[in-house]
Amino acid sequence: MKHYLPPDRHSRARSIPIPPFHAVPLRLRAAGWTPLRQAEFIGHLAATRSVARAAREVSMARETAYRLRDKPGAQGFAAAWDVALTRLGSEASRARLLVALAAAREALKPSRKVTTAQLTWRVETGIWQVRLCAGRYDSVRRKADNPALFALLARTGRGAMGEMV
Repeated sequence: MKHYLPPDRHSRARSIPIPPFHAVPLRLRAAGWTPLRQAEFIGHLAATRSVARAAREVSMARETAYRLRDKPGAQGFAAAWDVALTRLGSEASRARLLVALAAAREALKPSRKVTTAQLTWRVETGIWQVRLCAGRYDSVRRKADNPALFALLARTGRGAMGEMV
């Protein structure tokens, strides 16, 4: 009879939870960077720590992933990207992680200087949360962005009230 040692729980690097983020606002195309594809890319990036492999997993090119990161409105996506690539080990990496987490929190905060089109995009696409299990990509969850919805309703409500008066 063979006796196998139990798997070592501490052998795998501790995974850092990926912060929720808004998808980068783009024109929706079936073969393009859809919000779901963006979230799956972040999940694969956290699992593989390779931009090329993560892009390949979602059938996109590495170059377009870098272009997506530099687009306007990609602050939350870029912060999730930075967290996905962070490994705990040194003080410098911990400092980069704290900066990335602060940027992710800042990107989720509702801004007063946002256009109606941006609010509509946030309401339609929601907030994306990538789930990891034991350092591996598990799933993606989409959550409604209620603050954006209430801000949009307040704007449209004010416009309707102005027409009535």
